[in-house]
Amino acid sequence: MKMMEMLRFKISKKLSLFFLFCSIIFSAKSAYIFIPMDESQSNHLKAYGIAYYAIERDIKVDWLLNYQGGSFMIKQHSAIENECNIRGVSYQLIADVQSTQILQSIASPEVNQDVVRLEKAPKIAIYSPSNKQPWDDAVTLALTYAEIPYEVIYDEEVLANLLPLYDWLHLHHEDFTGQYGKFYASFKNATWYKDQKIAYEKLAKKLGYDKVSQEKLAVAKKIKDFVNAGGFLFAMCSATDSYDIALAAEGTDICQHMFDGDAATASPDQYLDFSRTLAFKDFTLVKNPNQYEFSSIDATQTRRINAKIDFFTLFDFSAKWDPVPTMLCQNHMQVIKGFMGQTTAFKNQYIKSNVLIMGETKATNEARYIHGEFGNGTWTFYGGHDPEDYQHKVGDPKTDLSLHPNSPGYRLILNNILFPAAKKKKLKT
Repeated sequence: MKMMEMLRFKISKKLSLFFLFCSIIFSAKSAYIFIPMDESQSNHLKAYGIAYYAIERDIKVDWLLNYQGGSFMIKQHSAIENECNIRGVSYQLIADVQSTQILQSIASPEVNQDVVRLEKAPKIAIYSPSNKQPWDDAVTLALTYAEIPYEVIYDEEVLANLLPLYDWLHLHHEDFTGQYGKFYASFKNATWYKDQKIAYEKLAKKLGYDKVSQEKLAVAKKIKDFVNAGGFLFAMCSATDSYDIALAAEGTDICQHMFDGDAATASPDQYLDFSRTLAFKDFTLVKNPNQYEFSSIDATQTRRINAKIDFFTLFDFSAKWDPVPTMLCQNHMQVIKGFMGQTTAFKNQYIKSNVLIMGETKATNEARYIHGEFGNGTWTFYGGHDPEDYQHKVGDPKTDLSLHPNSPGYRLILNNILFPAAKKKKLKT
C-alpha cells in the first residue's frame, strides 16, 4: 500500500512538472495577442480602444483587413492583456507559428484581405461648443466609451491656427451657415435656443466678425486648410452639408433677418460656387427659415422608408488594391440599420463624381457614408446623428453605449479614428 502511494506521488510530481513545462513552452511561444472582430468579439467598441492604447505605447499592431471582421494582432505584452481583461475585450494568445500562418493566408492573392500596420496614435480634436447638450454628439460618446483620449476645441482655437497641432478632427452636430441649426420654428422661445444664439453672437463679436455666418465661414475655411495640409476630417449629421453650404455661399448672405438682423440675398442659389465644396454639387438652398432643412442635399424629408426596413449597405472594396475605403468599412456586418438626423443621408445626384460612396441605400437612391481626398488630406461624411437612436429627438438622453458594445454603426466612427494611424498604400480605384 505504501509502495502504491509513493508511486502515485512520483507520477503526480512528474505530471505536474510536465504541465508546468508545457505551460512555460506555450507561454514562450505565445508571441501575439489576437483580437477577433467578428461575431465572437464581446466588445467591439472597446477593442478599438485597445488598439489605440497599444500604438500609443509604441507596441506593434497589425490591422487584419477583412479577416474575421477586421481583427487586430498585437505583439504580446502583459499590459495589453491586462487592458483586454479590464475592458472586457475578447482575445486569444497565439504563437509565432500561428501568426505567420494568418499572415500567409491573408497574403494569398485569392482572398480579399490585407494587413495594415498601425504606427502612430493620431492626436484627436473634437470641434464642439462649451454648451453642448448630452444628446449632441455620437463621436464624443464613442471615444469616451472606447477610452480613446481627445481634446475639445472650438472657434477660438481654430481661428488661432491651432489645428495643425492635431491629426484628426471631428465636427460635432454643427451649423456652419449661421442659421442656428434652423431650429427657429420649433425652439425660438426655448431658453437653450436663446442662450445659444446669444453665446454665438458674443463669440463672433469677440473674434472680430459682425455676423455669426461670417465667423463660421472663416472657421470652415480654416478647417479646409487643415485638410489640404494633410489633416483627417470626420463629420456627421448637419456638420456635413452645412459645412459645404457655407463654403459654396461665401460672399452671399443666405440668412434671413431672424438669424442675422437683415434680409438674405435675393435668389442666392445663382451665386453658389460648387468648386469650393468638398463633397456636394448643384444643390439648392431651403430658403424658408421655418423649415427644418438646409438644402436639397439631405434626404430626410423626401425619403419614404419604414424604420423597420431602413438599412444601408457597405460596399465591398478590394483590401489589397483599395486599403483606404476597406479600412473605413471594417465591420462584422455588411448591412447596417439606418438612423436619422437633421441630415440623415445624401441624395446621390448632389454628390460630386470624385467622391467615394462607401455606404448607400439603393432603394432610396441615397448615400449614407462617403469619403474623399482634398489636397494632402482626406475627409469622411457620415449621415445621421446617433447609430443606436433611430429618430433622435432634441432633449433625448444620451445613448448608453454599454448597452450597445457591438454596434456596427458606431464601428464605422471608430474605423475613422484608427485610419490616420495606418501606414497607407495609394488608393488604386
